[in-house]
Amino acid sequence: MGSVRWAFRCGSWSPSRSDWLFAARCIQPEERDRIGQFVFAKDAKSAMARSDFNSEASAWSFNLSHQGDYAVLAAEQGLQVGVDIMKTDMPGSSSVPEFFRIMTRQFTAYEWSVIQSAGPEHQQLATFYRHWALKESFIKAIGTGLGFNLQRVEFHLPSEPLTQGRTLRLTKMHLDEEEEEDWMFEESLLDADHHVAVALGPAVTPDSARLRPSLLPPTTFTLLSFSDLIASASPLTEEDPAYWDGFRVKAEAPQRQRSTHASK
Repeated sequence: MGSVRWAFRCGSWSPSRSDWLFAARCIQPEERDRIGQFVFAKDAKSAMARSDFNSEASAWSFNLSHQGDYAVLAAEQGLQVGVDIMKTDMPGSSSVPEFFRIMTRQFTAYEWSVIQSAGPEHQQLATFYRHWALKESFIKAIGTGLGFNLQRVEFHLPSEPLTQGRTLRLTKMHLDEEEEEDWMFEESLLDADHHVAVALGPAVTPDSARLRPSLLPPTTFTLLSFSDLIASASPLTEEDPAYWDGFRVKAEAPQRQRSTHASK
């Protein structure tokens, strides 16, 4: 059994013409065209990183996520896997209490008690997004869409704090009020604002059932450079110079996001 955890900081990636065009050549034409339709460069870069991750990990069971400044991949041999990354951001158009009121139905009463007792508003938001990433990682691992009632799953966080540079595997999930023994969750911080949750489910083949990941140390995320990301990529199409021209005229992000980052 093997495990892979990759992260790519697409938010600070400033691709050169040759890098962007090479990355575009290594993905399927329909995916390249979809990425080209993004209005903002930030979204196009995140989607490009996801697509190149996809081409690198096709021989594994894997899952992808991107949000904030990063794209991430979690891959396993023989296990169900889901990954989600969340950035702790202030709500754009409402106060934190109003934002929580809107999201009330997504968490159980117990989870809300943990979130709202976490301390100042920024810590409450961090705890909120931590729970959200855990739920999304599970939903993605089981392949269920928007119809899943998120109150069916309840997460119990450990007292041990989550710190950068270390992966925790102590959080427990209750499904329909019963603790789930077959699911395990790895949590890590890529930086102070980006929380990642990886859901690991039951073995998908009899052979992989012999070695549960609980017997192995958690796998930490490796931060890849662009060169790492495309190290074994193979071009599928010819270079299209116009694709670079379309990318370089895009604004990086919506005006509100640019103003927010500039004021930090």
